[in-house]
Amino acid sequence: MAIIKVIEVMANSTESFEDAVKNAVKQAGKSVKNIRSAYVNEQSVNVSGDQVTEYRVNVKISFEVK
Repeated sequence: MAIIKVIEVMANSTESFEDAVKNAVKQAGKSVKNIRSAYVNEQSVNVSGDQVTEYRVNVKISFEVK
């Protein structure tokens, strides 16, 4: 039986939501091993004038505890 733990990570990108998710997984992978999945819980953007300046995500990352 596998034991799975879930952490919540917030990340951002100036490029896209997809890039922000990749940043979250990459950053979590520096301290957490055996990442199994990432669930995007929330998305938001920062806006300046009429332009999107930053994409933000709140991601739940699941990993196996050995």
